[in-house]
Amino acid sequence: MELNALREALRGLITILCHHNADPDAICSAQALKELVEHLNPEAEVGILLPEGASSTSRRVMEALGIETMDDIDLRGVDVIMVVDTSSLAQLGSKAGEVEASKAYKVFIDHHTPSREIEKLADLYIVDDNASSTSELIYKLYEALSLKPSKRAARAMLIGITYDSKHLSIAGSKTLKVVSRLLELGASMEEASRLLTAEMDRSERIARLKAAQRMTIHEVEGWLIAASHVSSHQASAARALIGLGADVAVVAGGTWEDVRVSLRSTERFHNETKIHLGI
Repeated sequence: MELNALREALRGLITILCHHNADPDAICSAQALKELVEHLNPEAEVGILLPEGASSTSRRVMEALGIETMDDIDLRGVDVIMVVDTSSLAQLGSKAGEVEASKAYKVFIDHHTPSREIEKLADLYIVDDNASSTSELIYKLYEALSLKPSKRAARAMLIGITYDSKHLSIAGSKTLKVVSRLLELGASMEEASRLLTAEMDRSERIARLKAAQRMTIHEVEGWLIAASHVSSHQASAARALIGLGADVAVVAGGTWEDVRVSLRSTERFHNETKIHLGI
């Protein structure tokens, strides 16, 4: 990791961005990163921006942890832009253009391989596609910088890891070691599970059912690909189609001017094809 470059960059007005409809890993890694930046430079002004909101589960996590976000900011006027859990500019929705146009120092941190556009745009990108989640990657930054996370940061990172590893069902030994350290710092597995498994609201359940009803199935080289469309909760609907047996799920929604597509795959598809769509 290019830690010296990171230390030197963290000056002035800093904005941390998550992808649209931010999931718990995005939200939690952003909070843990915000605290890390404040450790490194207490004089920096750091805020979290959600370009197009957060999922209902994420909002529940934010309330439990007291995570605060900014209403809005023109990214062309900030000194540093840090983007978490985002592998393409399209995921930044309405803020993608401002990120491109801004002269700010740009840092991308993710556990997905970045797109070519991000590789060209980033002044620094920190990527580990072997990490279970961006939250795990942020913990590794704390460790590499010899910083101790606060209890809240530890709680956040455990929730992010738990979410992206399907409640640790696909967590490897390295991830479990990180989980153990976070528990020692005061995080709670019970809290993480409770916040992530609360009953879905009616609109999300309807979206999942409609996605299944409208689903078309395609077979490509032995893989089952399910495609569907719903007006909201695309990410949740895509996860539901994976649960029904698809290897890859593609769920679209939105308007002609603003089309949103959520992609999900099984762990087996990722392992065998090395294509990471989110699991």
